[in-house]
Amino acid sequence: MTESETVSGSGLGARRVRAAVVGGGFMAEVHSRAARTARAELVGVVSSSPAKSAQAAETLGFERSYGSLDELLADDSIDVVHVCTPNTLHAEQAAAVLAAGKHVICEKPLTTTVADAESLVGAVGSLTATVPFVYRFHPMVREARARFRSGDAGEVLSINASYLQDWLLGVGDDNWRVDSALGGRSRAFADIGSHLVDLVEFVSGDRVSRVAATKKTVFSERAAHSGITTEDAVAVVLETVSGALGTLLVSQVAPGRKNRLYLEIAGSEQSVGFDQEQPETLWVGKRKGSMVVPRDADQLDADAARLCVVPSGHAQGYQDAFNGFVADTYAAIGGADPDGLPRFTDGLRAVRVTDAVIDSAEAGTWIEIGSER
Repeated sequence: MTESETVSGSGLGARRVRAAVVGGGFMAEVHSRAARTARAELVGVVSSSPAKSAQAAETLGFERSYGSLDELLADDSIDVVHVCTPNTLHAEQAAAVLAAGKHVICEKPLTTTVADAESLVGAVGSLTATVPFVYRFHPMVREARARFRSGDAGEVLSINASYLQDWLLGVGDDNWRVDSALGGRSRAFADIGSHLVDLVEFVSGDRVSRVAATKKTVFSERAAHSGITTEDAVAVVLETVSGALGTLLVSQVAPGRKNRLYLEIAGSEQSVGFDQEQPETLWVGKRKGSMVVPRDADQLDADAARLCVVPSGHAQGYQDAFNGFVADTYAAIGGADPDGLPRFTDGLRAVRVTDAVIDSAEAGTWIEIGSER
């Protein structure tokens, strides 16, 4: 992305996008690296206390820290704010960013309730507001999508997808996300299942229409939390608008799986299989002549090739995908309309699907999602 692409049509003149971050944890680090790669000016950061804000500014390479979100939003030099805080803070903070007339990137889940997500979508107006469903930005995911968009893969028949992690495997493993007061009603599905459903719908071009789910909380008590109600694992049977059937398995207690998002969609002509822990290839299944397609720009659809930032044989991964997402967001701030950019409407969709999954698990019935969800 060139500097002119960053600012074209945005009213920013000839300067680069000026970015700020709310939060100082792991995701703030990921966002700041992506912003730097997209040639943004890293203006400032605010965290949970003045001391933590100052530390985050030094660690992440921002020009300054702020004493509060209000102070940050009063800085007229800031163009875009990255919200990287606990889930239950997203709605209020993203709304404040939009009310201040600034563009916003808000971590997922966008909000913890459908009503809050709908309110944010209604507040966007002409601003750019995006959610980092960054697995869309793996080149091989775009290649998989291209095969369904072109019709080469045929009609969607079935879906087999899972997202497995082990970082909360033991009773001594703990994090703010297990606390519903900070993470919201859902944990595993809202946190990583939302990525999975977004990818299913993005690649297939088909929407989930109804779900039947069950969930399990393995540990009701952890090192620093008791009375835990958020789920460690969720299993879902789904049906799509076109009539395809599928299964989803989401777990944060799967030994040996660090961040294994796996997606396999069977079409009437081809199947495609993508493994986020092995992101350099795409499996393409056929009745005869199944093959493994490498991340080689010369062999890929143009939309996939544009996301190849290093030559084939030099591995790309999660941070590269995140960089692509932020670069496209900044291009949108400059007036472009990048294909596949996940906006607040996509964040709202994920909250609606998450609600349906948890509703189904609690009621023990199928839950219709439909267009209104």
